[in-house]
Amino acid sequence: MFQPALFREDRVEVMHALMQAHPFATLITSRAGQLSADHLPLSIHPECSKKGTIRGHLALANPLVRVRDAIDEALIVFQGPQAYVTPSWYPTKKEHGKAVPTWNYAVVHAYGPLIFHDDSDWLIAHLHSLTTHHESHRDAPWAISDAPRDYMTQQMRGIVGIEMTISRLEGKWKVSQNKRGRDSDGVEAGLLAEPSPQATAVSELVKNARK
Repeated sequence: MFQPALFREDRVEVMHALMQAHPFATLITSRAGQLSADHLPLSIHPECSKKGTIRGHLALANPLVRVRDAIDEALIVFQGPQAYVTPSWYPTKKEHGKAVPTWNYAVVHAYGPLIFHDDSDWLIAHLHSLTTHHESHRDAPWAISDAPRDYMTQQMRGIVGIEMTISRLEGKWKVSQNKRGRDSDGVEAGLLAEPSPQATAVSELVKNARK
């Protein structure tokens, strides 16, 4: 990933927070010169290794499962908030016109070896952790125990667990750090006024980048 120093994010806890907030990620692998990309919900476990461990699951029918032994390293991309930035938000544009559109965003790349898990105990623990994270705030949270045991056993036969102990993390927060004073304020205010939760989230990132 092209990572200018101005936009580089090295704080592991900040990258983990984005991964937790945006768990639907892209798993990219390569085998014999052929690239493959899978889109799936993943969970980050910061306590399991220095840079964290990522866990998820794939359908057993996924071709990736059949070539598991040929995969050396994988890349997982977590895409955070993103939004278009118009030059009209820069007050200095009115003075000299030297401004062009751009895009603000935050993204994390995680690299590491990919391990596959067929063990039912591992899968149950993973599914319990995943569903608890996404269900616990609901009025009537669903739990694995809500489904008949034989039904869950049958469903689990159709999936394979995956795990990555992260060897390298790259974070890029492109949130108008190259703009100063009035122009940065203009981007923050412009994004906040947009009718989009994504733009609102990016506005907050722009604000935090100035601290």
